[in-house]
Amino acid sequence: MFGLIGMLPLAAQAQDKADPKKDYVIGAGDVLRITVYQNQDLSLETRVAESGAVSYPLLGSVVLGGLSVTQAESAIADGLRRGNFVKQPQVSVLLMQVRGNQAAVLGMVNRPGRYPIEVTGMRLSELLATAGGIAVGGSDVVIHTGVRGGQLVRTRVDIGRLLTGAGNEQDPVVQNGDALYVERMPMVYIYGEVQRPGSMRLERGMTVMQALAGGGGTNTRGTVKGLKVHRRGADGVIKEFEPALTDTLIDGDVIYVRESLF
Repeated sequence: MFGLIGMLPLAAQAQDKADPKKDYVIGAGDVLRITVYQNQDLSLETRVAESGAVSYPLLGSVVLGGLSVTQAESAIADGLRRGNFVKQPQVSVLLMQVRGNQAAVLGMVNRPGRYPIEVTGMRLSELLATAGGIAVGGSDVVIHTGVRGGQLVRTRVDIGRLLTGAGNEQDPVVQNGDALYVERMPMVYIYGEVQRPGSMRLERGMTVMQALAGGGGTNTRGTVKGLKVHRRGADGVIKEFEPALTDTLIDGDVIYVRESLF
C-alpha cells in the first residue's frame, strides 16, 4: 500500500508550495478536520501525534507536523493523486484546535496565560495585544525568552520605542515555547519635607530634581541641601549617599528630604 512507503517525501515536496510566513505551522496536539471534495469517505477529524503524523485513509501515516495548513493540503492531495486513489483531489484542512504552537504571556498583563501562535511570523507586539496589553502598573519593557539554535536567548524589548516607530527592528518573531514577561513598572520613593511624599513612576532618565518636582517640591520646612538617596546594591545591601540634583535615579531608590535648620 502507498501508506507503507512513508510520507516524508510528500512533506518535503510540499515545502515549496506555500509561503510559510503566511500560514499556521501544524504542531503536535493540533486537531485537524480534513475533507476531500465529493469523497466523504476520505474526510475525518484527527489529532496530530507527538511524531507529527496523522493516520489517514488509504495513505496510512502522513507526517503533517511542521507543515503549513496549505502545505498539508498539498501533501495529502499529492498522496491521493500519486496512489491513483483520486484523480483530481480537492483537499481542505481546517484547524479545529490549536495545541501544538503556543507561547506564554506572564506578569503585568491584562490576561496572562498561554496563547496559540496561529500564524508563522507572529510578532511579540501581536502576542502582547492578544493577552490584552500591559496592565496598569506594568512596565513598558518586556522580557522575551526562548530557544534559538539550541541556545536559551533572553531579550529586553522596549515597547515604548516599538510603538512609536523608533524600534521596529526590536519586534521579534515569537516561536513555539517562547515566554513574555512584563515586570511591574519601576518606582522611586520620596519622603521627608516634601509636598507629596510617596511613590512615583520612574521615568526614563529621571533625575533627582525631576523626582522632587514630581513630589511637589519641598514644603516650607524642607531644603534641597543635604538630600539623601538610599539605594540597594547588587549584593542586596542598602547604601546611603548624597546625590547631585542632576544625578539619574534607578528603580527602588528612596529620596529623603531633610528639614532646613534655618
